[in-house]
Amino acid sequence: MNEKHLLTIWKDKDMDRLEAMSIIVAVAEAGSFSAAARRLGTPIATVSRKVADLEARLKAELFQRSSRRMMLTDAGRDYVEACRRIIEQVEDAERQVSGEYRIPKGGLAVTTPWGLGHTHMLPIATEFLDAFPEISLRLLMTDRVVDTIEETVDLAIRIGNLPESSMIARQIGSIRVVTCASPQYLAKCGHPQSPEDLRNFNCIAISDVASPAVWKFRRGKDTVPAEIRSRLCVNTSEAAVIAAVTGAGLARVMSYKMDAAMRAGSLDLVLEAFEPEPLPVHIVYAPRNPVPLKLRAFIDWVTPRLKARLAFSDGESRAA
Repeated sequence: MNEKHLLTIWKDKDMDRLEAMSIIVAVAEAGSFSAAARRLGTPIATVSRKVADLEARLKAELFQRSSRRMMLTDAGRDYVEACRRIIEQVEDAERQVSGEYRIPKGGLAVTTPWGLGHTHMLPIATEFLDAFPEISLRLLMTDRVVDTIEETVDLAIRIGNLPESSMIARQIGSIRVVTCASPQYLAKCGHPQSPEDLRNFNCIAISDVASPAVWKFRRGKDTVPAEIRSRLCVNTSEAAVIAAVTGAGLARVMSYKMDAAMRAGSLDLVLEAFEPEPLPVHIVYAPRNPVPLKLRAFIDWVTPRLKARLAFSDGESRAA
């Protein structure tokens, strides 16, 4: 279903189209009538009736109903995307009139990986809120890759190479993947000189399943897999860092996760010459014209500060 058809339907004044569109989008995002009703502050019966009336008018099924969740049909997915574009145009017009494009204000939703969020983004975000008192922020810290469109997120911080997409991506730094251990462990067991030496050391694996672990390193332009000997397996890199500090063995984590322990003298780096290529860090957001001032203010605030923090961490790791 295209926007031309949608605009034709809009001309029928028997129904409040904008309200119906907002309800359809809310149901699609929330996954059920009840969740959408709570989000909108509207009775479930009203939400259900609006959806049924619209489906009858369109002569198309927008949702596949099940006992657990409502899923969009192909026609419903196209319709909801068109609804989002029209609603966004209306909201943009209201923001223009209300002055949001002159004064940064309103709500923002941002997602970031869990560790990066706690270590770097949270302090940057609180400083941002102090500087812009008319902006509110929802900071979603998770290692799950959030669909920014489906979950109405304005901006994402991504670690790693990005797939091709229509999103705007701005690289603001990079993160090393490092191997580390406590000075006490290294003094007792020695320093590995090559990835192949790891079979002689206790290594802390990070996995949700019990399986043989392989760490990948770089020798020149080649990738070198190294089987490790692991007597301890944990499911988070934060736990691996703590275990390494206590002398349980070698850990392999993103550099920013062990920075504090390294600065405290609790961890040392090993095998630096064999580190893989650093992982790029990007700010990612959907193209919008014009870009809301609140989003532009956040991007301008975060970019130099997160870039400086990442550069500082990388520099300290290399200097160690």
